[in-house]
Amino acid sequence: MRRVLGVPRDYAWGSSSAIHRLVGSEPDGAPLAELWFGAHPTGPALTEDRATDLRALIAAEPEGTLGRDVVSRFGPQLPYLLKLIAPRRPLSLQVHPDLRRARERFAAENDAGVPLDAPWRNYRDPNHKPELVFALTTFEAVCGFRAPRRAAELLADLDAPVARSLHGVLAADPTASGMRTAFTSLLAEGTRPSPEGVAQVVAACRERVDRGSPSPRADSIVVRLAEDYPTDPGVVASLLLNPVTLRPGDSLFVPAGGVHAYLSGFGVEIMASSDNVLRAGLTSKHVDVAEVLDCVDYVAAPPIRIAPEVFHGATRVYYAPVDDFELSVTTLTDGDCAAGSRPLPGRGPRVLLSLDGELEVFTAREELTLRRGEAAFVRADDGPLAIRGTGTLVQADVP
Repeated sequence: MRRVLGVPRDYAWGSSSAIHRLVGSEPDGAPLAELWFGAHPTGPALTEDRATDLRALIAAEPEGTLGRDVVSRFGPQLPYLLKLIAPRRPLSLQVHPDLRRARERFAAENDAGVPLDAPWRNYRDPNHKPELVFALTTFEAVCGFRAPRRAAELLADLDAPVARSLHGVLAADPTASGMRTAFTSLLAEGTRPSPEGVAQVVAACRERVDRGSPSPRADSIVVRLAEDYPTDPGVVASLLLNPVTLRPGDSLFVPAGGVHAYLSGFGVEIMASSDNVLRAGLTSKHVDVAEVLDCVDYVAAPPIRIAPEVFHGATRVYYAPVDDFELSVTTLTDGDCAAGSRPLPGRGPRVLLSLDGELEVFTAREELTLRRGEAAFVRADDGPLAIRGTGTLVQADVP
């Protein structure tokens, strides 16, 4: 077992305090949006002594660190990335590619000579990026398309030309095809609404909130997004998407092709080890609308909330419908401490992150104490884990 240090990401939408409070570091006023605990090439976690990083450790001994099964399925690389994520402002309206598309487009950008760190590059690795968020506080998002008929109802009484146009499309064709037409009309060059058109929809939503909106969450999200992106058609596109509110302990799974935007909150995020983000709006970063529209799944579906399974009473395991990762959360109280150690589920390469308390994690050969905000990497050949103490521990592993 090796202690590891998270890699900070200072994206402008991040909170200046949430992650600092968890890990016990001093806020400096700058945003700290994410803290990465993984082996992705653009940000591998460092060992505690800073002498090496997780990617180098794995490369030096892939079968010992990952296990033969993981190497045979994913190659000599950690298949997941664990993060802390703390949006204070909305993230971009975005989608992630499936595995086939990621491989093809990554190779194409390489062949075209696009530098890996170019701001206009779409694909920074050849992997898909399904992801799961586990909420530590109330966490707000929009995710996936509403039923077209429900979206049409939301738009019906908004006194704005853009809203009336979208309503006409969805009322005439309340299918995935109609939703594709509506979404495309908002984002594509040549049909996207003018800044004035966006402002009219925002004003209509604000007026509807003031008079007692039948859809206060949807209208409030529009008004909120417009505070940061007043002319962006992505503000209007949020009316086509499902609003999501996670309470602490809830989870949300976002598959490849699922259009979404995280709005605010603090959580743990686990995903396939990828940094492929295709943006359609609500951002100052590179936007590729055509690529987004080609990737999006337009079929209406409710947000995917993963119900945990309970393991040995103290652990909740979140099994996402992918092969790359699973997440477990173990909470031990004083009563559990008196009862002795508890086994942890999982196998293969594991990343542990303490959210609270003081916990002793041990294998047959060694033990390690983790306190609030501390993390560790556990090799596959370390074998089964057990835990004792009081606190909450997050574990990422491979199913």
